[in-house]
Amino acid sequence: MDLWSIPVIDQHAHNLLKAEISAAYPYAAAFTEGHDRDIVNNHARYTLCYRRSLRDMATLLGCTPNEEIILDKRANLGLENLTQRCFSQAKLEMILLDDGFLPGEILPLEWHQKFVSVKRLLRLEMLAENLLMQADTFETFLASFLQAIDPPPIRVVGFKSIAAYRTGLDIQSVSDEVAKANFYELKQAKGKFLRLANKPLIDFLLIQALEVAAKYQYPIQFHTGFGDPDLDLRKANPLYLRSLLENHHYRQVKFVLLHASYPYVREAGYLASVYPQVYVDFGLAVPLLSVSGMRDAVRMLLELAPTSKLMYSSDAHFIPDLYYLGAKWGREILESVLQQAVKDSDLTYSEAQQVAIAVLSENARKLYQL
Repeated sequence: MDLWSIPVIDQHAHNLLKAEISAAYPYAAAFTEGHDRDIVNNHARYTLCYRRSLRDMATLLGCTPNEEIILDKRANLGLENLTQRCFSQAKLEMILLDDGFLPGEILPLEWHQKFVSVKRLLRLEMLAENLLMQADTFETFLASFLQAIDPPPIRVVGFKSIAAYRTGLDIQSVSDEVAKANFYELKQAKGKFLRLANKPLIDFLLIQALEVAAKYQYPIQFHTGFGDPDLDLRKANPLYLRSLLENHHYRQVKFVLLHASYPYVREAGYLASVYPQVYVDFGLAVPLLSVSGMRDAVRMLLELAPTSKLMYSSDAHFIPDLYYLGAKWGREILESVLQQAVKDSDLTYSEAQQVAIAVLSENARKLYQL
């Protein structure tokens, strides 16, 4: 079984950093969720993912697997040529970009469009933060928020929430009065930038977004599971979404659980198996885990989840290398899991081939109406 013949739709990734910004980051910073300088400078290079990735990138660039030599090769190519090589070798058909991550440091969607077809994911919390700065009244703020998402902007094919980072996934209904009071409490904070980490207001806005998503049958992606230290992992368990999943008002909304919900992988697979509106991807877990860890994560998702609910993504960010590495290991791990499923008699060979196509592209194509 060779999955390299299947172009992939990367259903969740991020814009690349501007060249001058990227140069200020150590290479290893792209391979860890840790921000602490001690982690980045002294420990990230000793993860299994990083050691493996050096060899993969050396093969791609035609050099020895030495970090200094790899960095020289990358620098000589330049960002555009490096991106072209990584995207081409990854055999990408399309990428869906969440451009709300480090908005002041990233390249625009149009820049990426030179290499591959691009669609946009609208990060709701970032939108709300920007509007909070501009609005003097709650009524103006809410009207602006709704106007920005209803109808969804051109090129936007889905919404994205980082509630797991800010206040957790136990999202509940909040009255207008409570949301209004919390809006003015936030507005009283001093400073030019307001970081939205107010649970009542975030919950209120997400409920508004869910109503819009239901209206247009738009998917909404939720960060679930592991991430950087800004996140309380305990509150990122997708089981907290049950109250929303049980609410018949949102039955038409497709919930996409990102990152295999690692380490809550079986929980994510269970939710996808019992709720028709729940989908799950395995980006970030692939390629950040060890090979055995990646294989176990995908295998655990498919223990129970329908193959029609699983999707590929890379969660690539910062550098183009991660697009290639995600696509390489996404294919290789999926191939390994499917071959074992054939050996175990769970699937026939023909069925496994169809599953591979579905996971790598067709499930996302249908879900986002591409």
